[in-house]
Amino acid sequence: MPNAASTRLAGPSGQPIALTIAGSDPSGGAGIQADLKTFHQFGVYGEAAITLLTVQNTTSVNRVQVMSPGMVADQIRAVVSDIPPRAAKTGALGSAEMIAAVAAEASKFRFPLVVDPVMISKHGAPLLPVAATDILRRLLLPVCFLVTPNLFEAAELTEAEIDDAEGMREAARKIADMGPAAVLVKGGHLTDEARDILYVDGAFHEYPSEHIDTPHTHGTGCTFSAAIVACLAREIALPAAVAVAKRYITEAIRSAPGLGRGQGPVNHFAPTGLA
Repeated sequence: MPNAASTRLAGPSGQPIALTIAGSDPSGGAGIQADLKTFHQFGVYGEAAITLLTVQNTTSVNRVQVMSPGMVADQIRAVVSDIPPRAAKTGALGSAEMIAAVAAEASKFRFPLVVDPVMISKHGAPLLPVAATDILRRLLLPVCFLVTPNLFEAAELTEAEIDDAEGMREAARKIADMGPAAVLVKGGHLTDEARDILYVDGAFHEYPSEHIDTPHTHGTGCTFSAAIVACLAREIALPAAVAVAKRYITEAIRSAPGLGRGQGPVNHFAPTGLA
């Protein structure tokens, strides 16, 4: 069964392995770069299939160039056939054609896939055409284990406004009906608490934390989802994986190094809390 959480793979030495399928951020705070840094911090060997290139820094995104879907599919097949991961994630995919190509590969995965439905950058630049949202709903969500939308993405996926915790729960139910085994709706700035809500196996798990007032939040979604994937690769059950990742991203935001002249990256050197 694709993306069954109970299916575990590892290299000959038992080394946990994770794959990220996402875009490149040359400033290092988000995308492939953030994912690989996070995997490494969690003691997980990281692999990467690059979906798009960007020209960006902490102040702006100036250009996005999407790779050919065939090239990305070839990257995925190459690494999965040789060094199969225990878990994988997607980030920015960039086009409907890319989503369809990744979904076709994901339907063959024997490991859980986490989908971070990246639709817009921290600077407000669109990273996914609106027309591609339906393709994501119909093709990618049914073959993923977990999807991690923020409030704006959850509202886009469900075509409904979300203005409180009950709205987050209702959105999670609606998205779960689209096919993923689990849904994590990230609360962000909805209240004074940065509350995230996980819906899995018909039950809700809530993860509140303090809201940290800082401009340095570039790459938080990438880093958070990568931490969850790293925990899954380490064979940590999903509710506990989200709890570990939540503590990590909270501390990564709190201890952000203040790099750049705009919305700087989080601290990928933050402690994971794992041995």
